[in-house]
Amino acid sequence: MPGRILVIDDELQITRVLRAALSAQGYDVRTANDPEEGLLVYRDWLPDLVVTDLMMPGMSGVEVCRAIRARGATPILVLSVREHERSKIEALDAGADDYVTKPFSIQELLARVRAHLRRAPERAAAAIEVGDFVVDELAHTITVQGKPLHLTPKEFDLLACMARHAGKVMTHRALLGAVWGAQSVHQPEYLRVFVGQVRKKLESGTGKQYIQTEPWVGYRFVPEGWNESPE
Repeated sequence: MPGRILVIDDELQITRVLRAALSAQGYDVRTANDPEEGLLVYRDWLPDLVVTDLMMPGMSGVEVCRAIRARGATPILVLSVREHERSKIEALDAGADDYVTKPFSIQELLARVRAHLRRAPERAAAAIEVGDFVVDELAHTITVQGKPLHLTPKEFDLLACMARHAGKVMTHRALLGAVWGAQSVHQPEYLRVFVGQVRKKLESGTGKQYIQTEPWVGYRFVPEGWNESPE
C-alpha cells in the first residue's frame, strides 16, 4: 500500500528511525525537524499521512494539527509521551486522528499507518440513507437535509459506523474496534473526544440530540426523520 508520509519531529533520531522504517515498507517519506518547515512541506507536497510530535519548540503539535485540518482532511498521527495526556486530548480535539505514545513499537506505528492509509475497497457503492442523513462512503461525504456536513476522516468513519447501525446501541468496544482497530478497544478516550466533536458539529444550535449516550455501554445514533423497521 504505497503512500506519501510526512514526519514532523524536532528529534533528529526519531525522524531518522521513522524514515528508515517507513521507507523500508515502500512509503515515500519526507521529514522535517521544525514544525513550520513541516507545514511548508505539507502545503507543497500534499502527503497522504502526517506523523507529528506533540511537544516541539516554537509551534506545538496541536497547532500543527489545527493548521493541517484547516487545509484538508489528511490523516494525522501524533506522537506523545505518556505524561502529556492533556496534550493528546487537545490534539485529537484539534483534528488528529490517532496517537502513539513514546516510547513506541515500530510495528505498532506501522500497523496504525497502514490502517489510516487503507481505503477499504469492499465499501458498498450505494449510499446509506437514514432519516435526514445520506452517507456516501465512496465519496466520503455526509449530508443532512441536503447540506454537507464537514467532518475529519475519523469523525466521518465514526458517524458512518453509527449510521450503518442506526437506532441500535453500539458498545464502546465495538465502535473502537470498527473505527480505530482492535488495538484500541481499551482506549475509550478516543470515543469521548470524537463523539463530542461530532455532536458539536451535528447538534450545535439545533436543540436536537442525534447521538444518545447509553451509560456504561456505548452510544445510539437516532437521526431525525428515521423510523426503525419492525423486527
